Amino acid sequence: MPSRQTTPTPATLHFDVLIVGSGLAGLSSALLLAPTKRVAVITKRAVSEGSSGWAQGGIAAVWSKDDSFDAHIADTLVAGAGLCDLAATRCVVENAPKAIAWLQTLGVPFSEEDGHLHLTREGGHSARRIVHVTDATGAAVQRTLIDAAKKNPNITLFEQHTLVDLITSDKLGLPGKRCLGLYALDDATDQVLTFEAPQTILATGGAGKVYLYTTNPDTATGDGIAAAWRAGCRAQNMEFIQFHPTCLYHPHAKSFLISEAVRGEGGRLLLPDGTRFMPAHDARLELAPRDVVARAIDFEMKKGGFDCVYLDISHQPLSFLKEHFPNIYARCLELGIDISQQPIPVVPAAHYTCGGVLADLQGRTDIDGLYAIGETACSGLHGANRLASNSLVECMVFAQAAAQDILHSTRSATPSLPAWDESRVSDPDEMVVISHNWDELRRFMWDYVGIVRTNKRLERAAHRVAMLQGEIHEFYSRFHVTRDLLELRNLVQVADLIVRSAQARHESRGLHFSRDYPQMLDQALPTTLSPKA
Repeated sequence: MPSRQTTPTPATLHFDVLIVGSGLAGLSSALLLAPTKRVAVITKRAVSEGSSGWAQGGIAAVWSKDDSFDAHIADTLVAGAGLCDLAATRCVVENAPKAIAWLQTLGVPFSEEDGHLHLTREGGHSARRIVHVTDATGAAVQRTLIDAAKKNPNITLFEQHTLVDLITSDKLGLPGKRCLGLYALDDATDQVLTFEAPQTILATGGAGKVYLYTTNPDTATGDGIAAAWRAGCRAQNMEFIQFHPTCLYHPHAKSFLISEAVRGEGGRLLLPDGTRFMPAHDARLELAPRDVVARAIDFEMKKGGFDCVYLDISHQPLSFLKEHFPNIYARCLELGIDISQQPIPVVPAAHYTCGGVLADLQGRTDIDGLYAIGETACSGLHGANRLASNSLVECMVFAQAAAQDILHSTRSATPSLPAWDESRVSDPDEMVVISHNWDELRRFMWDYVGIVRTNKRLERAAHRVAMLQGEIHEFYSRFHVTRDLLELRNLVQVADLIVRSAQARHESRGLHFSRDYPQMLDQALPTTLSPKA
């Protein structure tokens, strides 16, 4: 097929800092850097469409005199099943109140009671420490940050731009290992643009779309993790995928999460016949950590052959439900479910990627000038299982740390970067290949690498991942890139990392449960994969 006609590719776009991702981590970084840096925020859809805006529960921070940093740290370590990095955990917990205060200065309208921040409690927490905006915290925070970013002259938003790959010095035959910029596909022009900057921050979120059922938006395709891996960064703890226990089960409710806070306020999990089942699984009942609750639901569904279980909060007054869970109440009512009168049908769904690009306490990766923060990174905070509402505060704390590191560093000028070469590719003629592979990937990952795993299931998944990688590599090499192709390429790479990490862990710990290795080993060790291995 002859190559299509294209307009000339524009010159390289120059900035001080490139930020890939427009969620809480990305926009916080941009706002913190903007006073002295020219910042490009590159996001593959609208600036508001990341996972951060979907967060319902809130932000964990020690705010009450009855709480303490040590208690928050201890709860995080317990949830993390021995794999949390203590320094990273202490860093996040001790800087959490300052992060909340920063959001308050920006105007985030946190819920209050009697003139003070209202604190709720979620699973795994020993105290009420969840600062929130009713049941739509992420959306409220995102709106505030987006408004601030759009008003800042030093921040340029590139919406509908999809990361293709990072540009590193070694790829250009230059000495050292340094990130010099990136290529991004502009959906409006269908051209690949060249972005150049001394520093790049990956804040692209997680990879929930690698699974058939997920609470994540369509943007969660592991772009930053896959791009960093291809560039030469290590990945850590990718086997630990958190499945949220309670995703609304309804044919017309795509990826709608029923917040952890519903259980924090007394919600009870029931079988279809009304029997409460968590007492048979854990002494902490519905407030057990998410991995325990998700496995309990999965067990009961498989044992009874049920399509779902039920979460009942109907014992709370209608006024309480409308005040604390207005969005959940309204959405369920739209679907014919009155949560003040009847239980909510729920199922577990892939929710959070606890592992990611290995990064230090400043967000620095293995490549000079490249940072990874938020769900894209493995900072050491979450260990084998993320404690509820620790994710948003992690985004802000590491955004602050990365911004400070960038502001205090000196970088030499970057060399001239080559434009994207499309001279030897053509338009794809079989787009059905992409849609078929996407569907196959998500289904076998759900069946073979889900809440409960076995060696045989992982072997089957590894075999299918290898086949898909070969097909996608051929497709990528021959045809013009599209967003669907780029996302599929990244998801298959992330799937490979998840499967390899799961195969390497010969125990059950936190979110990784293996029937072949049901016991937890005495020594907790991270799973670290290197591109060179």
